[in-house]
Amino acid sequence: MSSSSEPQPLLALVEALRRLPSVGERTARRMAYHLLQHDLKAAQQLGQALTDAVQRLQHCQLCNGFTETPVCATCDHTEREASLLCIVETPADQNSIEATRGYQGLYYVLMGSLAPLEGRGPDELDFDRVLERATNGVVQEVILATNFTAEGETTAHYLGEALRVKGIKVTRLARGVPAGSEIEYVDAGTVAWALLERKPT
Repeated sequence: MSSSSEPQPLLALVEALRRLPSVGERTARRMAYHLLQHDLKAAQQLGQALTDAVQRLQHCQLCNGFTETPVCATCDHTEREASLLCIVETPADQNSIEATRGYQGLYYVLMGSLAPLEGRGPDELDFDRVLERATNGVVQEVILATNFTAEGETTAHYLGEALRVKGIKVTRLARGVPAGSEIEYVDAGTVAWALLERKPT
């Protein structure tokens, strides 16, 4: 429980840390006290890094991932296979697929999944932009690499239907990725196998 006697800057720091995934008030408070009591230098570095990231990062014009330039290094890489487009939910999922070293195509990062109860529908995820990217005349296959959660499956189904109508070949990661799992937390070997064994949806 927060105390009204605590300084406002401390309360604000705890509240900011609580916004991180899986961080409750107690954990946020421990983090805040640790940084302020034992590692002021790290606290300053954290603050500066967050400020720099917010000010300098933008979304890639092609894949929607984070970048400092209008087009990210992956999209700008001339040796990537432009006919393959892998759609993922988050930049962390993209990193997991890259870690397999078995995929040389391009990406589109949704920055989320369909969750109508939370107010995330096709418009919020800008599916029109996704479809435009996938139907640029170069892409021949779209790999739906959304998570095997209810939201991820719904997202994959929606996109798959929309892409097939436009004549695009659509595949889905194989079930080597356990049901209910998030790609970010699956080991690289399993993700590599799922990519290799992807199936038409």
